[in-house]
Amino acid sequence: MRSSLGGKNGNGGKHISGAERIVQECDVEKTVLSLLERARSHQRGKADFINVKIQEISEEQAARTKLLSVYSHKSATKDEGRLFARNELVRIGVSPLAVEKAFLALESLSDSMRGAMILDSVTGERLDCFGERGVRCSNMDVALSKDYEESLSTLGLSGEHVREALVLASKVASCKGTVAELCWSDDPDYVTGYVSSSKFGYCRISVMKELGDFIGGRVFFVEPETDLENYIDYLQNKVVLVEV
Repeated sequence: MRSSLGGKNGNGGKHISGAERIVQECDVEKTVLSLLERARSHQRGKADFINVKIQEISEEQAARTKLLSVYSHKSATKDEGRLFARNELVRIGVSPLAVEKAFLALESLSDSMRGAMILDSVTGERLDCFGERGVRCSNMDVALSKDYEESLSTLGLSGEHVREALVLASKVASCKGTVAELCWSDDPDYVTGYVSSSKFGYCRISVMKELGDFIGGRVFFVEPETDLENYIDYLQNKVVLVEV
């Protein structure tokens, strides 16, 4: 599901919400209704354009990957949270130069990105050519919702924000060439962000932006000489089920 406000036929205007699910056929109708309700009552506004796409897939099409382990850092302010994120990215293996270029790019956004920037983890050069739209990581979900919910409840975590971020981060980390990911949300009432990697897992950082801020974004840091065409194809098109 993708929704927006303003613009013409979904082009232009303000991005409101995007979401996806991989479900059994018997759950399609109720899932569509849930996504419609999300677009109509989102914190970013009530969408006047909603696009819902339904596509049948077989389990044989899906790759499997493990859910990233979760750890947390409590920050009291945006600046404290972003400083920790900087240090964590360097600990993972991103160069200080690339880290600073990533933060400059995200902090310079005039509106939220629908997807992510892809940056070289050494030079910080932006490698994709998708502008403010970015590269959209798609076609993913948890393999079994019950197992996921039980696992997260032991950590005291729940909710759509955590689920969607963890699933996306797990798929991105499983993609050949990924070094790390940096993200904070565009939802104005959700100030938590994260840094993730296959090396250390998914780190929730409690405060990464000011309350009420409508601008968010994400960066994928990749190894030098990553095959960008294959990398983007995997993120956008490969069906991935995330297992606990």
